[in-house]
Amino acid sequence: MVKVAPSILSADFVNLERDIRRLDPDGADYVHVDVMDGNFVPNITIGIPVTAAIKGISPLPLDVHLMIERPLRYVEDFCRAGADILTLHVESDLPANTLAALEKIRALGVRAGLSVKPNTRAEAVLPFLELCDLILVMTVEPGFGGQRFMTDMMPKLKTIRGWIDEKNPGCELEVDGGINEKTGRICVENGANVLVAGSAWFKNPDPAAFARALKG
Repeated sequence: MVKVAPSILSADFVNLERDIRRLDPDGADYVHVDVMDGNFVPNITIGIPVTAAIKGISPLPLDVHLMIERPLRYVEDFCRAGADILTLHVESDLPANTLAALEKIRALGVRAGLSVKPNTRAEAVLPFLELCDLILVMTVEPGFGGQRFMTDMMPKLKTIRGWIDEKNPGCELEVDGGINEKTGRICVENGANVLVAGSAWFKNPDPAAFARALKG
């Protein structure tokens, strides 16, 4: 089953509560929360207090994507703030610290995710795959919404799907970046089962119809 995770990076921040409350009735499966620190990526977004506030108003699971350096320092705080899935980047720290972060997330009862940037080889996820509940393949450079979808990431996506099916079938495969009806279909054909949609969701006059189209 295909799931849809609208990214609140593209929501109306003046009316954030309104936009988040609409996600469930419109057919979203997760709330995708992009956390950026201005160091790992060239943008700064929201943090722990806003994540906790979102948890207080949304019935949907929070899919929290940490685009921050050395995330081990903060994973416990984000777990306690209400993340249901907490994803960090394989590029954001040394392998030993990435391993420790994933183990800590799981120990706190939260689903652990690992993300790879476009220029990172698929093989980077292999040492951690059996600890992951979700792998996130970026189809844009992380940091800003509204970018063009990178079709050349599909071989990476398909390769990771093969490894998941072989080594960890319960792991979800998520794609983030430039998702619309056309690109979402391409991602599903190449093995994705969770689609992050930002601009295409929040600028859509009928997000419920958009969700149905993405889910096929």
